[in-house]
Amino acid sequence: MKIIVQRVITASVNINGKLHSEIQNGLLALVGISDNDNTETIDWIANKLVNLRVFNDANGKMNLSVKDINGEILLIPNFTIYGDTKKGYRPSFVSSAKPDISKPIYNEIVNKISSLLPKRVGSGVFGADMKVNLINDGPVTIIIEK
Repeated sequence: MKIIVQRVITASVNINGKLHSEIQNGLLALVGISDNDNTETIDWIANKLVNLRVFNDANGKMNLSVKDINGEILLIPNFTIYGDTKKGYRPSFVSSAKPDISKPIYNEIVNKISSLLPKRVGSGVFGADMKVNLINDGPVTIIIEK
């Protein structure tokens, strides 16, 4: 699994022109799933994301997690994260898990993070054409991979 995490002031996802989910002050996470992902991966990634210290403390140091600041998380499924551009100009997505594998894993990671975070976790819709809006704070962008 590979997640691109952005610290945000606000983030939202629209589907078919309608607001589906939005958060304030937290993390936007674009979630890529591979064929190798399993329950162990889900647990590791969820724990890492909820406890990732990318928010500033009173001294301006990144020492606080989204849980510490009582922030929110918006999880967006994104198979293009595993796009391989080594050959040619069109990305290959052979490393991305097929929908029958990745959809249940995505749903599990949403549920797992929801159980670890006191605030509601926002999510996208697997396979939908989504429009994601955000105001990146910092900017702070981290890649987490297991």
